[in-house]
Amino acid sequence: MSDSERWKTEGFQDAAKRVVQFWQPLIYKPYMNNNIILETDYWSVELIKDQLYLGRCVVLLKRECGNLAGINENEILDFLNLVKKLETLFKKTFNATMFNWTCLMNNAYKETEPKPQIHWHFRPRYRENVEVEGYTFKDPNFGHHYLHGKGNEFIISDEVLKIINLKLKENL
Repeated sequence: MSDSERWKTEGFQDAAKRVVQFWQPLIYKPYMNNNIILETDYWSVELIKDQLYLGRCVVLLKRECGNLAGINENEILDFLNLVKKLETLFKKTFNATMFNWTCLMNNAYKETEPKPQIHWHFRPRYRENVEVEGYTFKDPNFGHHYLHGKGNEFIISDEVLKIINLKLKENL
C-alpha cells in the first residue's frame, strides 16, 4: 500500500473513531425504551419490559464508566440520594416491601472486546400482590433471591409499561 493510500485509510479510520467516540455516550443506552421515570445530573432511571418484579428498573450512569471504582464522589452521593428517592417512590406508589439492588455487568464480558457500563438493576419486592389497571403482579418468590434468566421473565406491553411509569411519576 502506498503512503497516500495508507493515509487515506488511516485518516478515514481516525475520523470514524472520532465520530464513534463523540456519539457513543449519547447512544449507549442498552435498556432504553423511552420509559424513563426520572433523571438526575448523573443517573437515568428507566423501567424495563421485564416486569416479573413490578417496577424493575435499570439505573444507568450517564457517562462512560466501566467499574465501580471509577465513580466519582458527586456521582456516588447523587446515587445515594437516588436510592432514597426510588425506594420512597415505590413504597408510596405500589407499597413495595423491600428492594434488591445489583450491579453485575457480566454480559459485557461475553464480548471479545468488553465495554462494561456502570448500571444497577433495581427490583422492588412485594409481600402482597399488586393490582395495576386490571393486571395482577405477584412476587413469585418473596423473601428469597430474585429469579433471573430465561423462563423467569414477564415481558409486558408498552401500554402497561407506560401506565406503570405514569403512576410512578404521579408520586414524584
